[in-house]
Amino acid sequence: MAKINKAVFPVAGLGTRFLPVTKASPKEMLPIVDKPLIQYAAEEAEQAGATQLVFVTGRHKRSIEDHFDKSPELESELESAGKDKLLNIVRTILPEHVSCIYLRQAEALGLGHAVLCAKPVVGNEPFAILLADDLIDNAAKGVCEQMAELHERTGASILSVEEVPPNETHKYGIVETEEQADGTLRVTSIVEKPRPEDAPSNLAVVGRYLLTPAIFDKLEQTQAGAGGEIQLTDAIAALLEEETVIAHPFEGKRYDCGSKEGYLEATVELALKHPELGDTFRTYLKSLAL
Repeated sequence: MAKINKAVFPVAGLGTRFLPVTKASPKEMLPIVDKPLIQYAAEEAEQAGATQLVFVTGRHKRSIEDHFDKSPELESELESAGKDKLLNIVRTILPEHVSCIYLRQAEALGLGHAVLCAKPVVGNEPFAILLADDLIDNAAKGVCEQMAELHERTGASILSVEEVPPNETHKYGIVETEEQADGTLRVTSIVEKPRPEDAPSNLAVVGRYLLTPAIFDKLEQTQAGAGGEIQLTDAIAALLEEETVIAHPFEGKRYDCGSKEGYLEATVELALKHPELGDTFRTYLKSLAL
């Protein structure tokens, strides 16, 4: 299996679309059934072989660290109560061979700046970036693993993409591509949140990237754009001039959990798949007078 050793999770955002619940709790800790969003993303990275999870955090994000840390008091209480199943769940949130590294993004200077904060830890090797807002469900093979396999075959940076309605291009980074002899889609241009009439396509980059370390040099040279933020999209556009970047139409269903509607859709659909709750929850939904 192709592997990627390091995965970066930019988690310093304020989650304003979910206020007031995110006033004191990180949006990445919002639960989908019985696991927080950040755990779904971490498990996807672990499935792809990641052994170092790099969290770029901000203030008021301590609960993310606590979630992946050991909890001796809780474990002792569960053990004493004979709740072995729950004890095992708590103890296996983070596999023993996986370590967490936490870096602070002191100012909200954009996704590109958050990724740049990880440079001292990532070093000179390809790495994955996962945005927990985008929960992508694929039981067979996670998107991170799909990207790792494609990178192993091509050596290129990978952007996971999907088609979006043309009137929604202003919400995403949009790519223009050219199909290669091997069937891959080479990115020829990328633009951040274009108006529908200006978009080169409706192929949108979602919250999964696998980038070579050359991206750090481009980020260091990228000027702050609108709102004083350093855009990862701008750095990728510069990278295109020197390296091959491939657009990967991933396998799986994406839920935009940065929006309330997407979050609710994920909650309902993953609840229906839950091994313990699925059947009874389906019966309940059928009983509703909708």
